[in-house]
Amino acid sequence: MRTIETPRGTAGVDLYEAADPVALLTLGHGAGGGVDARDLVATRRAAVAAGVSVALVTQPYRLAGRKAPAPANHLDEALTAVVAAIRGDLPLVLGGRSSGARVACRTAGPLGAAGVVCLAFPLHPPGRPERSRAGELPAGIPVLCINGDRDPFGVPAPAANVTVEVRPGERHDLRGDVAAVGALVVAWLARHGWARPPE
Repeated sequence: MRTIETPRGTAGVDLYEAADPVALLTLGHGAGGGVDARDLVATRRAAVAAGVSVALVTQPYRLAGRKAPAPANHLDEALTAVVAAIRGDLPLVLGGRSSGARVACRTAGPLGAAGVVCLAFPLHPPGRPERSRAGELPAGIPVLCINGDRDPFGVPAPAANVTVEVRPGERHDLRGDVAAVGALVVAWLARHGWARPPE
């Protein structure tokens, strides 16, 4: 893991470089989890095999050993600093699971991301559908959301720029078939020219 200093503390980055990469995908973790979440690992493996370099980003609060998430603006500032440190000339796709997906959505516009990958985007707090976070999904750029149909955090609605893949029987952790999650991400990336098409 490489460490990067941000305005909100030291972040960690595990960079997996693809051979002759066609894009860079960042993946952030959930609020109380890490970048070793099964769906993130499966997505990283599938993406690298498809010619996408992947940066797994550990937020400063997690690297410091804290479980309670930092405020949203702290998370956004930290990711922005990480991207500035690792970004090259490749198309940039931001992504993450749950809280990490929200950070990717909020920073996509300012960072000029080509697209966003959301694993288990938490549309609302459990049992509180009136507190929708749909407004965080960026407009004007392609977004992929993969959610389980039994996710207590809800499932976003498709939109002109938002593709929603609903996994039957899955909950928020998307643990049932993580290989399928990775395959869906790669297929979507390939449709936009950000990955090599599956053979």
